[in-house]
Amino acid sequence: MQMKTGNFPQTARIRKSPEFKLVLDARRSAANNVLIVFAMPNGLEQSRLGISVSRKVGNAVIRNRWKRLIREAFRKTRTKFAGTFDLVVIPQRNAPPPTAQIVFDSLQHLVKKIEKHRKL
Repeated sequence: MQMKTGNFPQTARIRKSPEFKLVLDARRSAANNVLIVFAMPNGLEQSRLGISVSRKVGNAVIRNRWKRLIREAFRKTRTKFAGTFDLVVIPQRNAPPPTAQIVFDSLQHLVKKIEKHRKL
């Protein structure tokens, strides 16, 4: 199934707690001062994204901004991944204020780091 890079369908999302738990339990992760990224190969036709933003990151406006920016960064970078896998992305508590470029660069760098060191 060929997807446009501009959309984010239900099939590209991780929504249920057991799916999040599987990815987190796989213990394949990378982090920097902006994001923590957990990854696990999924064997599907496309990569999927789960986002977890704690209240410790900020109020509802800031949390929703993080989610929008992470989803957008995922949409733009998912075609560059070496394989298909499930990602769970968590913003760091003391991260700088979210901007599109910071989130995009951080996500791209961390996924490459996981692919390189963990042989996904």
